[in-house]
Amino acid sequence: MKRILPAGILLTTVCCFMCMPSNLTHTSPETILIASDHLSIVKNSLGNGEAKFKKAFDALLVEADEALVEGPFSVTHKEKLPPSGDKNDYASYSRYWWPDPEKSDGLPYVRHDGKTNPNSQNPKTSDRQRIGSFAENVETLGLAYYFTGEEKYAVKAAELLKVWFLDEETRMNPNVNHAQCRLGHNEGSKSGILDGRLLVGALEGSLLIASSEAWSESENDRLQAWSKQYFEWLTTNEMALEESESKNNHGTYYDAQALYFAIYSGNLEAATDIAENFSERRLLSQINPDGTMPEELARTRPLFYSIYNLQAMFLVAALAEKVGVDVWEVDEEDARLRAGLDYIAPYADVENNWPHPTIKEADRMEMFGVLNLGDRKYPDGNYDKYAESLPSEKRYVHRANLAFPLMR
Repeated sequence: MKRILPAGILLTTVCCFMCMPSNLTHTSPETILIASDHLSIVKNSLGNGEAKFKKAFDALLVEADEALVEGPFSVTHKEKLPPSGDKNDYASYSRYWWPDPEKSDGLPYVRHDGKTNPNSQNPKTSDRQRIGSFAENVETLGLAYYFTGEEKYAVKAAELLKVWFLDEETRMNPNVNHAQCRLGHNEGSKSGILDGRLLVGALEGSLLIASSEAWSESENDRLQAWSKQYFEWLTTNEMALEESESKNNHGTYYDAQALYFAIYSGNLEAATDIAENFSERRLLSQINPDGTMPEELARTRPLFYSIYNLQAMFLVAALAEKVGVDVWEVDEEDARLRAGLDYIAPYADVENNWPHPTIKEADRMEMFGVLNLGDRKYPDGNYDKYAESLPSEKRYVHRANLAFPLMR
């Protein structure tokens, strides 16, 4: 007996395209963020032996096979206990904070915006790299399972999910109280809520393996319960609520994260409230009519953060569709979301110099997913033409060809 997915969505059973007639149409999985109809299109194309998605699919399988031998991952694997003393608590350190060279102990740390302190990413003390690897591997394995039907991918994804979320000895407590600590200042900062967004990729992976015997109804229910607890923490904790008031990408990603967890845990009333308030709360306050984002332009890496914030806005717009709210076309006479896309799109071409001071050149391939989704939502804008300015060898293997949007 197959389970009922979060928000009462019935998951359809999928089969390996390699074992089916090429003219058979595949049903779509009930993902929340990833466009399920496109997944079905890709699977049909691959089953028919078409070349359109072949390079991206081959790249996915290489990464999935690598993921089979990685992990499992757990917050208990770090050597240093978090400030709470509870080994099951997630902990990380703010990447742009460095020891004060004028202090013998370096404390309190000082900020150098845009310059990553490598010690902040050390897995012996921080879970930041661990949570990223975990979530991306589950997403990768889930996609590989959906497209191929091979159980080995679902079995591995289920193992990773159980170790990170469910097993008592290794599970992560449903909070990020100690994320992005700033030594000498605090034991966790509001900006650390950003780390939690990465869990979305893992939850999408759980939906992609839902038809597999490797993932039981009981395990699904327990993961949904964990997500409900995390959403409650996200919407009641003082530090998290302070982050929700941020006026830049941090506020936008808070909404993206909260909206996803609300839908996943079945709280559609809360999800609808987030979606309905998004335009006024984020779009109109963060994007100027000319498409610029003042808070992101003020950073030392303004192109990177402009893309980053716009991506979060697109994620919210995609999730809002799940509760019947249209963010894409809202406020047509002053369409800030599209204005933001129009502003950055020309800079997909490296020949177009970014006009604002920056300490580091942005990877313009980060625009590919945004341009890809923008072209689908605003077809008259020909955003795929801007995407063609990006390196073809990277475009053809990009995961957004197979699945979009993705949390990054």
